[in-house]
Amino acid sequence: MAARGKDPRPHVLVVEDEAFQREALTEYLENNGYRVSGVESGAAMRKLVEKDPPALALLDLRLPGGEDGFALARWLRERSKRLGIIMVTASGDTVDRVVGLETGADDYIAKPFEPRELLARVKAVLRRAGGAQAADRSPRVRIGRCMLDLESRKLTTLAGEDVPLRAGEYELLKLLAENPNRALSRDWLLETVSHRELDVFDRAIDIRILRLRRKVEEDPARPTSIRTVRGAGYMFVPPDD
Repeated sequence: MAARGKDPRPHVLVVEDEAFQREALTEYLENNGYRVSGVESGAAMRKLVEKDPPALALLDLRLPGGEDGFALARWLRERSKRLGIIMVTASGDTVDRVVGLETGADDYIAKPFEPRELLARVKAVLRRAGGAQAADRSPRVRIGRCMLDLESRKLTTLAGEDVPLRAGEYELLKLLAENPNRALSRDWLLETVSHRELDVFDRAIDIRILRLRRKVEEDPARPTSIRTVRGAGYMFVPPDD
Protein backbone atom coordinates (compact mmCIF):
# COMPACT_ATOMS: atom_id res chain seq x y z
CA MET A 1 0.00 0.00 0.00
CA ALA A 2 1.42 3.38 -1.01
CA ALA A 3 2.21 5.84 1.76
CA ARG A 4 -0.06 8.85 2.03
CA GLY A 5 1.53 12.10 0.92
CA LYS A 6 1.64 15.14 3.15
CA ASP A 7 -1.58 17.16 3.09
CA PRO A 8 -0.71 20.29 1.05
CA ARG A 9 -3.52 22.41 2.51
CA PRO A 10 -2.57 25.20 4.96
CA HIS A 11 -2.97 24.02 8.55
CA VAL A 12 -5.24 26.27 10.66
CA LEU A 13 -5.54 25.83 14.42
CA VAL A 14 -8.79 26.89 16.13
CA VAL A 15 -8.50 27.49 19.91
CA GLU A 16 -12.06 27.83 21.23
CA ASP A 17 -13.47 26.39 24.47
CA GLU A 18 -17.12 26.42 23.32
CA ALA A 19 -17.60 23.10 21.51
CA PHE A 20 -20.34 24.18 19.09
CA GLN A 21 -18.44 27.27 17.90
CA ARG A 22 -15.19 25.30 17.63
CA GLU A 23 -16.82 22.60 15.50
CA ALA A 24 -18.66 25.16 13.35
CA LEU A 25 -15.44 27.08 12.64
CA THR A 26 -13.56 23.87 11.93
CA GLU A 27 -16.19 22.63 9.48
CA TYR A 28 -16.49 25.99 7.71
CA LEU A 29 -12.73 26.37 7.19
CA GLU A 30 -12.36 22.75 6.07
CA ASN A 31 -15.12 23.31 3.50
CA ASN A 32 -13.08 26.26 2.19
CA GLY A 33 -9.87 24.37 1.54
CA TYR A 34 -7.98 24.32 4.86
CA ARG A 35 -6.74 21.51 7.07
CA VAL A 36 -8.11 22.43 10.49
CA SER A 37 -7.42 21.29 14.05
CA GLY A 38 -9.66 22.37 16.92
CA VAL A 39 -8.65 22.46 20.60
CA GLU A 40 -10.33 23.79 23.70
CA SER A 41 -7.45 25.07 25.85
CA GLY A 42 -3.93 26.44 25.94
CA ALA A 43 -2.53 23.12 27.18
CA ALA A 44 -4.09 21.26 24.25
CA MET A 45 -2.83 23.94 21.86
CA ARG A 46 0.78 23.61 23.04
CA LYS A 47 0.69 19.84 22.74
CA LEU A 48 -0.67 20.02 19.18
CA VAL A 49 1.74 22.76 18.07
CA GLU A 50 4.71 20.64 19.18
CA LYS A 51 3.55 17.77 16.94
CA ASP A 52 1.93 19.61 14.02
CA PRO A 53 2.78 23.35 13.76
CA PRO A 54 0.00 25.37 12.09
CA ALA A 55 0.35 28.10 9.47
CA LEU A 56 -2.28 30.18 11.30
CA ALA A 57 -4.00 30.15 14.70
CA LEU A 58 -7.43 31.53 15.58
CA LEU A 59 -7.35 32.33 19.31
CA ASP A 60 -10.40 32.93 21.47
CA LEU A 61 -9.60 35.67 23.99
CA ARG A 62 -11.40 34.19 27.00
CA LEU A 63 -10.37 30.62 27.84
CA PRO A 64 -10.60 28.38 30.91
CA GLY A 65 -7.61 27.28 32.96
CA GLY A 66 -6.17 30.67 33.91
CA GLU A 67 -4.86 31.51 30.44
CA ASP A 68 -6.21 33.84 27.80
CA GLY A 69 -5.62 34.45 24.12
CA PHE A 70 -3.05 37.16 24.89
CA ALA A 71 -0.78 34.70 26.72
CA LEU A 72 -1.17 32.11 23.97
CA ALA A 73 -0.38 34.71 21.29
CA ARG A 74 2.85 35.62 23.11
CA TRP A 75 3.84 31.95 23.34
CA LEU A 76 3.14 31.33 19.66
CA ARG A 77 4.95 34.48 18.54
CA GLU A 78 8.02 33.54 20.56
CA ARG A 79 8.13 30.24 18.68
CA SER A 80 7.68 31.72 15.21
CA LYS A 81 7.57 35.12 13.56
CA ARG A 82 6.00 33.52 10.50
CA LEU A 83 2.91 32.03 12.14
CA GLY A 84 -0.31 33.93 11.42
CA ILE A 85 -2.36 34.83 14.52
CA ILE A 86 -5.94 36.14 14.59
CA MET A 87 -7.69 36.97 17.87
CA VAL A 88 -11.34 35.89 17.91
CA THR A 89 -13.36 37.28 20.80
CA ALA A 90 -16.70 38.60 21.94
CA SER A 91 -15.01 41.83 22.99
CA GLY A 92 -14.83 44.71 20.54
CA ASP A 93 -12.99 46.93 23.02
CA THR A 94 -10.24 49.06 21.47
CA VAL A 95 -7.89 48.35 24.38
CA ASP A 96 -8.21 44.59 23.84
CA ARG A 97 -7.55 45.08 20.14
CA VAL A 98 -4.38 47.09 20.76
CA VAL A 99 -3.15 44.67 23.45
CA GLY A 100 -3.75 41.79 21.05
CA LEU A 101 -1.60 43.45 18.40
CA GLU A 102 1.09 44.20 20.96
CA THR A 103 1.28 40.54 22.00
CA GLY A 104 1.98 39.49 18.42
CA ALA A 105 -1.42 39.00 16.78
CA ASP A 106 -1.71 39.88 13.10
CA ASP A 107 -5.43 40.62 13.12
CA TYR A 108 -8.49 40.80 15.36
CA ILE A 109 -12.16 39.98 14.74
CA ALA A 110 -15.02 40.38 17.22
CA LYS A 111 -17.98 38.02 17.63
CA PRO A 112 -20.50 37.82 16.15
CA PHE A 113 -18.86 37.93 12.73
CA GLU A 114 -19.75 36.97 9.20
CA PRO A 115 -17.99 33.72 8.22
CA ARG A 116 -17.01 35.25 4.89
CA GLU A 117 -15.29 38.13 6.70
CA LEU A 118 -13.31 35.68 8.83
CA LEU A 119 -12.36 33.70 5.73
CA ALA A 120 -11.13 36.88 4.04
CA ARG A 121 -9.01 37.74 7.09
CA VAL A 122 -7.56 34.22 7.21
CA LYS A 123 -6.55 34.46 3.55
CA ALA A 124 -5.03 37.93 4.05
CA VAL A 125 -2.96 36.90 7.09
CA LEU A 126 -1.69 33.78 5.33
CA ARG A 127 -0.60 35.92 2.38
CA ARG A 128 1.27 38.23 4.77
CA ALA A 129 2.90 35.25 6.49
CA GLY A 130 4.13 34.09 3.09
CA GLY A 131 5.61 37.53 2.51
CA ALA A 132 7.31 37.41 5.89
CA GLN A 133 8.91 34.07 5.00
CA ALA A 134 10.30 35.56 1.79
CA ALA A 135 11.69 38.52 3.74
CA ASP A 136 13.33 36.21 6.29
CA ARG A 137 15.37 34.53 3.56
CA SER A 138 17.13 37.74 2.52
CA PRO A 139 19.22 40.14 4.61
CA ARG A 140 18.28 42.96 2.19
CA VAL A 141 14.80 44.47 2.39
CA ARG A 142 13.35 46.97 -0.08
CA ILE A 143 11.68 49.86 1.75
CA GLY A 144 10.24 52.52 -0.52
CA ARG A 145 13.00 54.08 -2.61
CA CYS A 146 15.69 52.49 -0.43
CA MET A 147 17.28 49.15 0.43
CA LEU A 148 18.02 48.15 4.04
CA ASP A 149 20.87 45.69 4.57
CA LEU A 150 20.31 43.93 7.90
CA GLU A 151 23.81 42.45 7.96
CA SER A 152 25.78 45.65 7.35
CA ARG A 153 23.14 47.83 9.07
CA LYS A 154 23.23 50.23 6.11
CA LEU A 155 20.47 52.02 4.24
CA THR A 156 21.09 52.95 0.62
CA THR A 157 19.01 54.34 -2.21
CA LEU A 158 18.19 51.98 -5.08
CA ALA A 159 20.99 53.76 -6.97
CA GLY A 160 23.46 52.71 -4.26
CA GLU A 161 23.91 56.02 -2.44
CA ASP A 162 24.34 55.82 1.35
CA VAL A 163 21.51 57.21 3.48
CA PRO A 164 22.71 58.10 7.02
CA LEU A 165 20.81 56.50 9.89
CA ARG A 166 20.99 57.16 13.62
CA ALA A 167 21.17 54.04 15.81
CA GLY A 168 17.58 54.45 16.99
CA GLU A 169 16.38 54.97 13.43
CA TYR A 170 18.05 51.77 12.27
CA GLU A 171 16.56 49.74 15.12
CA LEU A 172 13.10 51.10 14.36
CA LEU A 173 13.45 50.47 10.62
CA LYS A 174 14.73 46.94 11.32
CA LEU A 175 11.70 46.16 13.49
CA LEU A 176 9.34 47.34 10.76
CA ALA A 177 11.23 45.40 8.06
CA GLU A 178 11.13 42.19 10.10
CA ASN A 179 7.36 42.46 10.62
CA PRO A 180 5.90 43.24 7.17
CA ASN A 181 2.16 43.90 6.92
CA ARG A 182 1.73 43.80 10.71
CA ALA A 183 0.48 46.74 12.75
CA LEU A 184 2.98 47.57 15.51
CA SER A 185 1.89 49.79 18.39
CA ARG A 186 3.76 52.98 19.32
CA ASP A 187 4.29 51.79 22.90
CA TRP A 188 5.71 48.42 21.82
CA LEU A 189 8.00 50.02 19.26
CA LEU A 190 9.35 52.55 21.74
CA GLU A 191 9.91 49.95 24.47
CA THR A 192 11.66 47.58 22.06
CA VAL A 193 13.83 50.21 20.41
CA SER A 194 14.72 51.95 23.69
CA HIS A 195 15.22 48.72 25.68
CA ARG A 196 13.55 50.29 28.69
CA GLU A 197 10.12 50.93 30.14
CA LEU A 198 8.07 53.61 28.45
CA ASP A 199 8.93 56.75 30.40
CA VAL A 200 9.55 59.31 27.67
CA PHE A 201 7.16 61.58 25.87
CA ASP A 202 4.49 59.79 23.84
CA ARG A 203 5.33 61.24 20.43
CA ALA A 204 8.97 60.08 20.29
CA ILE A 205 8.15 57.25 17.87
CA ASP A 206 6.07 59.59 15.70
CA ILE A 207 9.08 61.88 15.31
CA ARG A 208 11.36 58.98 14.36
CA ILE A 209 8.79 57.70 11.85
CA LEU A 210 8.59 61.17 10.32
CA ARG A 211 12.38 61.23 9.89
CA LEU A 212 12.41 57.76 8.35
CA ARG A 213 9.65 58.66 5.90
CA ARG A 214 11.71 61.62 4.70
CA LYS A 215 14.53 59.18 3.93
CA VAL A 216 12.69 56.21 2.37
CA GLU A 217 9.41 57.46 0.89
CA GLU A 218 9.02 58.83 -2.62
CA ASP A 219 6.51 61.30 -1.17
CA PRO A 220 6.82 61.59 2.65
CA ALA A 221 3.49 63.44 2.79
CA ARG A 222 1.78 60.42 1.23
CA PRO A 223 3.67 57.43 2.63
CA THR A 224 3.17 54.04 1.00
CA SER A 225 5.88 52.00 2.75
CA ILE A 226 5.59 53.07 6.41
CA ARG A 227 1.88 53.54 6.93
CA THR A 228 -0.13 54.79 9.89
CA VAL A 229 -2.69 52.32 11.28
CA ARG A 230 -5.38 54.23 13.14
CA GLY A 231 -5.80 53.09 16.74
CA ALA A 232 -2.80 50.75 16.50
CA GLY A 233 0.48 52.30 15.35
CA TYR A 234 2.55 51.79 12.20
CA MET A 235 2.94 49.13 9.54
CA PHE A 236 5.63 48.39 6.95
CA VAL A 237 4.08 47.50 3.58
CA PRO A 238 6.58 45.94 1.12
CA PRO A 239 6.43 47.13 -2.49
CA ASP A 240 4.55 45.03 -5.03
CA ASP A 241 7.41 44.96 -7.52
